[in-house]
Amino acid sequence: MNKFLGTAVASLVLCCPFALGAHAQNRKASFTTFEAPGAGAGAGQGTWAVSINTAGAIAGYYADVSNAYHGFVRTANGSITTFDAPGASPSTFAYGINTAGTIAGYYYASHAYHGFVRASGGGITEFDAPGAGTVDNQGTFAYSINTAGAITGHYVDAIGLSHGFVRAADGGITTFDVPGAGTSANLGTQAYSIDAAGTISGFYYDASIVVHGFVRAASGAITTFDAPGASTAPGQGTVSESIDAAGAIAGYYTGAGSVFHGFVRAADGTIATFDASGAGAAASQGTVAFCNSRAGTIAGYYVDAADALHGFVRTPQGAITGFEAPGAGTVAFQGTIAAGIDAAEAIAGYYTDANNLSHGFLLAP
Repeated sequence: MNKFLGTAVASLVLCCPFALGAHAQNRKASFTTFEAPGAGAGAGQGTWAVSINTAGAIAGYYADVSNAYHGFVRTANGSITTFDAPGASPSTFAYGINTAGTIAGYYYASHAYHGFVRASGGGITEFDAPGAGTVDNQGTFAYSINTAGAITGHYVDAIGLSHGFVRAADGGITTFDVPGAGTSANLGTQAYSIDAAGTISGFYYDASIVVHGFVRAASGAITTFDAPGASTAPGQGTVSESIDAAGAIAGYYTGAGSVFHGFVRAADGTIATFDASGAGAAASQGTVAFCNSRAGTIAGYYVDAADALHGFVRTPQGAITGFEAPGAGTVAFQGTIAAGIDAAEAIAGYYTDANNLSHGFLLAP
């Protein structure tokens, strides 16, 4: 299980006739594709857009010609600013962006990973969770930031065990472990999303390497859950990716035959599962839900029978529509991924073209 990256160099607008939600009915959606300045043009390089805030600003990262990674923020008017965390060598990854334009992410330096928070004015503060390891593949990974400036993520300690954390806007860090999480290397707790109330969602690996979802209230109380039909085989199970303002959680689970399926868990614990039309039914194919809006719209991607990737949008009523970024590749491991959705149901994401080069996109309702 995993998590997934100036002026735009290039853009392309395409009308696409699907509806994004109740308030977007009878409107056409438009695609804008973009490249971060300095992004490389070789296979495995390019631009990854991973989150979008209520003002339409997008955060992500790009790989340059030397395969070094750098963060970027793209404003609603299309201007792109690139940045690196101080001391980053060679890589900075921007992930979450809140309503104020503050960005959370992590960077690599001195043989380990470290968290950072970047203010809207550009100032960057680095941090490490207490107990974070200091060698390769260890350290602090920040993924999500809420309107109050609280950040969540996980850290990997000296034995390779993961633990969740929440960092308050004043810099205080609280660490936590989900009851039942494994206690040896490559196991433990991974937090990925935090809402305005401070509720956190994520997943954990148990001692048998089975994956389970969890939700942690701001008070610290933790509830674990599994999607109906989730596999109990090692390395499989339930992955919670995103939590919205109403406390609904979107994610995916591995079912029979190692096929992925989407789910949404309401704040009361009720879970609905779903599959995008066209999703494949073989191992590592299926539907992956990545993000959800405050209105309950879900976006993500599905893997078809040929292992190509396609974006999708699911309305709160359950209707699912697939979409393709213009220029997206059509063979195995190429295609479109929807990674973030804002309150107006604009979607940010990225696609891989026929040359295995990644590009950012904005799909506006």
